[in-house]
Amino acid sequence: MLLESQADLAFAGEAGDGAAARELVARTRPDVVLMDVRMPRVDGIQATRDILGDAADGGYPPPRVLVLTTFDLDENAARAIRAGASGFVLKDADPDFLLAAVRTVHQGNSVIAANATRELFAHVDRGRERRSAPPSWAELTQREREIFRLAARGLSNAEIAGAEFLSEATVKTHISRVLAKLGLRDRVQLVVFAYEHTLPTED
Repeated sequence: MLLESQADLAFAGEAGDGAAARELVARTRPDVVLMDVRMPRVDGIQATRDILGDAADGGYPPPRVLVLTTFDLDENAARAIRAGASGFVLKDADPDFLLAAVRTVHQGNSVIAANATRELFAHVDRGRERRSAPPSWAELTQREREIFRLAARGLSNAEIAGAEFLSEATVKTHISRVLAKLGLRDRVQLVVFAYEHTLPTED
């Protein structure tokens, strides 16, 4: 009802478990999926992985996946992001915030509160050994590495531009190049990448 009340949004369908969600997405090809991580048969994390894999295999644009979770620092939210989700919102989020989150991920941006970044990715880090920087890290220029580190701390393009004395357009271009070189889809995956790898402090 909430989504259908919006002139620019259309409700594509509802699924009761991850397997049904995968089938629904393959059939309706929605732009955005609101994914509950706790579902019977196939959970939302595996469903997210399957849905994005189906899109890659089928050669069609993948939907943006927005995870619904009960806790703002739920370990499952971090796992879903590693599986390819674009962010997370609480199930009891204000309706206006939920609508804004749907529109935000549809535009290609991520939804994670900046003040939750450190705590969230402490969950990503928990019990995991960091890997060494992959060969693709060496492809980044010095400037791109500086911008990468600022973005990984949760800074916005405007904040990075101010810190680096650049225009926001230039920062956006650098971020796009960083994502392409590292094979990442968005800034959420960039932050995960930063916390999962031991990156050189000097270049």
